[in-house]
Amino acid sequence: MATSEQSPSYNVFVYGSFQEPAVVSLILEFTPVIVSAQLHGFHLYRLKGRLHPCIAPFESGLVNGKVLTGLTEAQLKNLDMIQGAEYVRKTVEVVLTETSEKMEVEALIWANKDDPDMYGEWNFEEWKRLHMDKFIEASKKFIEWKKNPDSKTREEFEKFVHEDPPVT
Repeated sequence: MATSEQSPSYNVFVYGSFQEPAVVSLILEFTPVIVSAQLHGFHLYRLKGRLHPCIAPFESGLVNGKVLTGLTEAQLKNLDMIQGAEYVRKTVEVVLTETSEKMEVEALIWANKDDPDMYGEWNFEEWKRLHMDKFIEASKKFIEWKKNPDSKTREEFEKFVHEDPPVT
């Protein structure tokens, strides 16, 4: 009788561009089961000059997002790597949209809750229309960089996910 040790699996609350299945499957190199959820006590902010948002604590806030279920340690590290050092992973409680069930999950929270670059409300549909293609292209570059770190620097990837400067 063979025994196998079960690897831990992780459930992760994602928001913003990571709600797009094409982005998730590209970054994780796998398509997890995805469940709609809400995170109370946080706000989804725009970040000046960036194509992606962040979340930070906000007492009366509510963030709609998705829970990626059953991720491996390696997939969790992919999310951590693409988000970078400006985010910290924390355990939070979300409410599943369809069942109202509460669930403890991991989430990537903006490390500097007082960052002056945070403003307003990030809009998924606007991002999808204006920036999704560029973000997917940047994500592909990230995967290339991860597989062959000498070919491109992390800084090159980070420059790619910043918005183009305004045209005057």
